[in-house]
Amino acid sequence: MKQPDVKLNPQPRMRYEITATIHGAPGALDAIEGHVDYEVSNPDCVPMTPVMGATVVPQKSVPVTFRRTGDNVYTGEIFLDRLQDEDYFNQGVCHWSVVGVAAAFRHGQVSFSPSIYKKDILGKHDVVKYFSHASYEHAERQRIDIGANDPQAFQSNATFSITMHAAERLP
Repeated sequence: MKQPDVKLNPQPRMRYEITATIHGAPGALDAIEGHVDYEVSNPDCVPMTPVMGATVVPQKSVPVTFRRTGDNVYTGEIFLDRLQDEDYFNQGVCHWSVVGVAAAFRHGQVSFSPSIYKKDILGKHDVVKYFSHASYEHAERQRIDIGANDPQAFQSNATFSITMHAAERLP
């Protein structure tokens, strides 16, 4: 199946500000980058693959630029309607939907990567991810640490957290 030439919506209106706040990290986090993931929400607009007979739902990742807006506070902007709904496969209009937003805070070879998903973005629920100080201290091996939902997930009480918050902003 050919990949569609996904277009950006020239006039997106559903703007959200994503804020990531670090609490109690044992040291500095070097850099932050991020991305927002989208997928087609109505798979009936996508043809089945010839060999497998399955539908492979198109997905697209768009970079998010986070900027420092305070002590341990970073903010980025996303649009829920950033991708253009279009008839990409001559099977009806494909509608794009946000899956979630991920941030990546780097320290050494470790990427501390909390995410916030569509239901929490729209529901205005903060998402808190906990990370162990031990993970921070042993940053010589390359890896992605997605954190845990509960600080009790770690053998030690030495944890820090990153809170992800979404707020709708008028265009």
